[in-house]
Amino acid sequence: MDLQLKDKVALITGSSSGIGASIAKTLAREGATVIVHGRNADRTKRVADGISEQGGKAFGVIGDLTEEAGAKGVIEEAFKAAGRIDILVNNAGGTDAAPVTWESGSLADWKEKFEQNFFSAIRVLQAVLPQMKTLGWGRVVQISTGLATQPGTFMVDYAAAKAAMNNTTVSLAKEFAKFGITINTVSPGPIVTPAFERVARGVAEANGWGNDWDEIEKRFAEESVSTSVGRVGRVEEIANAVAFLASPLAGFINGANLRIDGGFVTSVN
Repeated sequence: MDLQLKDKVALITGSSSGIGASIAKTLAREGATVIVHGRNADRTKRVADGISEQGGKAFGVIGDLTEEAGAKGVIEEAFKAAGRIDILVNNAGGTDAAPVTWESGSLADWKEKFEQNFFSAIRVLQAVLPQMKTLGWGRVVQISTGLATQPGTFMVDYAAAKAAMNNTTVSLAKEFAKFGITINTVSPGPIVTPAFERVARGVAEANGWGNDWDEIEKRFAEESVSTSVGRVGRVEEIANAVAFLASPLAGFINGANLRIDGGFVTSVN
């Protein structure tokens, strides 16, 4: 299927590793020019260079989106490199720190998670949407989490920040549809990324599961993040869905939250 992404320009925030890197590579294979963003220059360059070596077109931009100056610099460099942004994938975020519960989390923890996972996205949206409006076309895909829909008793600050993102998606989708812009959310479930592996290996060490990754992944999927399909996901499974939502073919999908989680979230959409 031709996703009609040739010559489109895509900015993928937080794309120097994990899900974001896979999205950047997938969009590039579909013909888009991709702007790889990260805070680490070496990792960002590695992803961008890898895309170029495979025949794609990629630029790297560096900056911390949790800071006004950093976000401003990222957007300025992105426009300087590519001239415009047709597709924005708001992927930057995460939670590498110890999981926060209601009893363990401080107000500073909450502020940090909202800066990392919500306000960083708002900064980029405010900078990119006016230009998309002028172009008369655009695609925004926000990367959230199933925890925003089905929160638990841990990572509560992260889940709440992503829930705010989900809410914002619907509001923005209504506001900007008349300008040819669609805005949707993708909510991954348990996906194998470097951060996922760190968490799983920590659980394995605490429970004496050994060091074999295949066995750790299997047991973690069975005992900690059970899905109805019986496994955890891969970054490519997220990237393929994002590529479709970012394409002209997805013009009738707007304000949606697409869960790609193997049935991890059990609520009705």
